[in-house]
Amino acid sequence: MASVCASPAVAAISSPSSQKSRSVAGATKASFLGGKKLKLRKNGVTAGTRSVSVSAAAADPNRPLWFPGSTPPEWLDGSLPGDFGFDPLGLGSDPETLRWNVQSEIVHCRWAMLGAAGIFIPELLTKLGILNTPSWYTAGEQEYFTDTTTLFIVEMIFIGWAEGRRWADIIKPGCVNTDPIFPNNKLTGTDVGYPGGLWFDPLGWGSGSPEKVKELRTKEIKNGRLAMLAVMGAWFQHIYTGTGPIDNLIAHLADPGHATVFAAFTPK
Repeated sequence: MASVCASPAVAAISSPSSQKSRSVAGATKASFLGGKKLKLRKNGVTAGTRSVSVSAAAADPNRPLWFPGSTPPEWLDGSLPGDFGFDPLGLGSDPETLRWNVQSEIVHCRWAMLGAAGIFIPELLTKLGILNTPSWYTAGEQEYFTDTTTLFIVEMIFIGWAEGRRWADIIKPGCVNTDPIFPNNKLTGTDVGYPGGLWFDPLGWGSGSPEKVKELRTKEIKNGRLAMLAVMGAWFQHIYTGTGPIDNLIAHLADPGHATVFAAFTPK
């Protein structure tokens, strides 16, 4: 995950054309944080050391679109990473909802990338004889050092603590910048969702130019979207074939004319 370093070249989501037609200064919008009213300023709502506003490099009027020649909605001006003007249901038309959806997508992308790695890599290494792991689909049925109920409760406690701190950072940006155990370790990111620091950006990739940072953000979103589709695909594959994605790939390569997705819907 690349963290983001704020700079004067970083702009908020509203497009230049829409800024000319109407000013957002002093406008009141319903907050996605719990129904409170937020006073929006031109550069977004800021508090602490991180900003709630979705920031990125300036919009590119010649950016690629999901369908060439289509007209993107005005709230998707290309300033967001991974923005290809696709929002047929208008889910991002409200600025507060758009900010929330951006954070939701980032988190789902990151979990999906971890999930995809947890599905494909162990299965591949097991096939190569390096590991001996059960199928990801039946991993929950295995016997571990304790019962599954205890594992679930412990998992909920740890994830709940991490998600609680993330939620606190959304409500009050910067309030969780200091490590509660090691006070000298502080987060360096400037945007919500991109904490930076030693733990989240050890190579310092998020400290470059706004253009470079947006490029890294876009790559993360693209890989995350692909991972969400991959996890869903692996799930459906196991339901219909009873085997994992690596087994399905090997079977397809051995018999590409018959071992296809259509075979799962063909009566036997």
